[in-house]
Amino acid sequence: MMPFVRLRHTGTQGETDVLTGIRRMAGEIRGRAARFRWTWPRRIALGAVLVIVVPVLTAGVALRLNYSGDPGDGTRTRGRDAIWLGHAWVDGRKDAADLAAFAARIEGTGIKDLYVHAGPLEHDGTLPATGYPRARWLIDAVHRTLPGIRVQAWLGDVLATEGPDGLRLERAASRTAVVASARQILDAGFDGVHFDLEPLHSGDRHYLSLLDDLGALTGARGAQLSVAAHQIDPLPAAHSVIGALSGSEKWWSQKFFGQVARRVDQIAVMSYDTWMPLEGMFGGYVAHQTALALEVTPKDTDLLMGLPFFHENDLGHHESAETVAAAVRGTRLGLGRTDRGRERFGVALYVDFAARDGDWVAYRAGWN
Repeated sequence: MMPFVRLRHTGTQGETDVLTGIRRMAGEIRGRAARFRWTWPRRIALGAVLVIVVPVLTAGVALRLNYSGDPGDGTRTRGRDAIWLGHAWVDGRKDAADLAAFAARIEGTGIKDLYVHAGPLEHDGTLPATGYPRARWLIDAVHRTLPGIRVQAWLGDVLATEGPDGLRLERAASRTAVVASARQILDAGFDGVHFDLEPLHSGDRHYLSLLDDLGALTGARGAQLSVAAHQIDPLPAAHSVIGALSGSEKWWSQKFFGQVARRVDQIAVMSYDTWMPLEGMFGGYVAHQTALALEVTPKDTDLLMGLPFFHENDLGHHESAETVAAAVRGTRLGLGRTDRGRERFGVALYVDFAARDGDWVAYRAGWN
């Protein structure tokens, strides 16, 4: 790029100097052009840059436009929200004073479900009973002080889908053990069980089989079956392309998302860690995810969109972009455009121990 040159009129001699300067710059430009050769490697490199940059810029503009507009009436809480809570609530670190403070914190909000970390599962699918010694106290205390609030056990594990270690759902014995762990949790008094198994590849038939077995258990016990879900392909077959290039699938197909949603009582989209660098792009992305999820989630399944109640800066998450305010606005925009009257809909707050006061303020102001 040539530097900016300010030309100032200074009379006849000045005009001559200016013209001389312009001719000199034109000669330098012609000389540089003559020395530059459009070799095939340079053509290929330019083509690669255009293939990457142009779609990215186009997508960025589209997402920002998707964040515009007014969500309108009827796009606020339905009283079906949830929050993920850390292990401290069941291992003895939290007490009655903490619960009283938490009750005051959520008073007047739409929170109905608590996903309390009671795991993780072992890689064989079993669950150590010693991992949640204060569960009974918490469940009884919540039912007593927060009537109508359900306490679900949050269980998870790393899957051996992208590495040598982890839970292997393709093994029937492992799936049987996971169902036994869910039965163990319900016997402990929890109102339901919430599973977060990652990284879970789109189309995993063993996962669907596991959900069928878990649904039979929870249905017979009158308990809730809930899952944390990957985001949906923002473009067709995006999960396949990313998987082929990186060996790691970030998204589920919309079809697979619907297959999962039909097997559970609640599905909570982990609509954060999106790679989005700007708040407007993130909000537009959440609006798009909300619409995609609404299109394939049955009316009798609770659909919850995740809110980022945590603060990190890495490749996947930029806290200046992934704000609670943007996530709430994006959720409302997607709801208003796709299924404004959907009753079984809400947001899920991740996670209590990383939340700041500003996150709670934004949640209340934007959604409640």
